[in-house]
Amino acid sequence: MNDLQVATMQFENASGDKAFNLARIEALAEQAAAAGARVAAFHECSVTGYTFARRLSREQLAELAEPIPDGPSVKRLAQIAARLDIYLLAGLFEQGEDGELYKAQVCVGPQGLVAKHRKLHPFINPHLAQGSAYTVFEIDGWKCGILICYDNNVIENVRATALLGAEILFMPHVTMCTPSTRPGAGFVDPVLWRQRQQDPTSLRIEFEGLKGRGWLMKWLPARAYDNGVYVVFSNPIGMDDDQLKNGCSMILDPFGDILAEGPRLDEGMALARLSRDKLALCGGHRYRQARRPELYREILGQPHEPRQQVAWMAGKAVEAD
Repeated sequence: MNDLQVATMQFENASGDKAFNLARIEALAEQAAAAGARVAAFHECSVTGYTFARRLSREQLAELAEPIPDGPSVKRLAQIAARLDIYLLAGLFEQGEDGELYKAQVCVGPQGLVAKHRKLHPFINPHLAQGSAYTVFEIDGWKCGILICYDNNVIENVRATALLGAEILFMPHVTMCTPSTRPGAGFVDPVLWRQRQQDPTSLRIEFEGLKGRGWLMKWLPARAYDNGVYVVFSNPIGMDDDQLKNGCSMILDPFGDILAEGPRLDEGMALARLSRDKLALCGGHRYRQARRPELYREILGQPHEPRQQVAWMAGKAVEAD
């Protein structure tokens, strides 16, 4: 089977401004296609913006959300994908056919919608419903999965998606540079972003330390390594509402090694060629084959009351990233 050239993108989205964000997605997708990418992946809620949604009423959120695939934003993404002959992954709020509101990530290709994943663990707005299924689909013969942001923090979700056949896992995020109970976490001063041309060093220290990339490196390579999958991590850079995000969009191979990483202080992309030989050679492949489900089937499946909390949403929750 052919190798697959994949790009992961990072840009500064505008809150609630779909026209602006779609224009940026199109411009970056053009760059990816010109560089030979077959797939261009964008971050969580890249079409709509994300953090500002914590203040929206149900009516405001419903006005922002769109049906999939018949809403104007997904139609526009499909037009871009068809014109460039590539696959695009991007995120938005969805008006479900069941009347619920969801956080969704779509994959569109030259022929239209390929897949839709509804976030399993949404928290940014109390009016969002939880997704109820894993998502596995094909791009040019490669089995792909999607897990959105917090979904990836629950390790069972990653393993389940891999066991369903995913060889490439797309991880759209809006994360890092927020407070947490872990040492070293916290917001990054937006002034540093505005002054990045004059003083890149101070911003780089914040972005690459435990507030940002240092935390990411604690867990992201492990998800790829333990499960024997390629990981395509996408995250915005710049201001998302009143929070500064540090990008770090990157592609990791099944050994947990970074194949490509986006610009440290700017918009742009990371581009890598994925080859199938690593899937069989990596440790995660052997570990999955060595599993003994009879030892832990009942343990993993025992009754459990979900309790999801997020530290930076002060007053609403006080726990994990």
